[in-house]
Amino acid sequence: MNAPIISAMAALLGAAIGGLASFLASWMTQRMQMRALWLTQERLRRQDLYKEFIEEASKCYIDALQARYRRHSIARDAKIGRMRIISSPNVIDSAERVGRKILDTYLGPDRNFLELREMVNNNSIDILNDFTEACREELESLRTWRL
Repeated sequence: MNAPIISAMAALLGAAIGGLASFLASWMTQRMQMRALWLTQERLRRQDLYKEFIEEASKCYIDALQARYRRHSIARDAKIGRMRIISSPNVIDSAERVGRKILDTYLGPDRNFLELREMVNNNSIDILNDFTEACREELESLRTWRL
């Protein structure tokens, strides 16, 4: 083979390899950006759902302590149903335990102010602690997912 043909083939092969490398780098960058965007949106969606559940469960629990049953429990149960679709079993179990505690509280006696103060002092009024910890762990695991 003569030198001009070898030079031309080398140039074409170099250009093809360079183009392929550039394409692969762009494709990987785009894929990583899309994955990062999805993870961010997923995290925000879960945070909103968990926030809504915490607010609803808190309202239900306060009502239960005073034996006032409202429609809050229906909204709370709907949020647990949404969690079943996207959340880990640990989060769902914790949410269900909160729901059972609220129902048990509805069935129990009304609490007076002194009893409520004692519950606050011994931290037995905080029924959301396990749930919030499970949510925090799940959201943290989303942050560590590989792109």
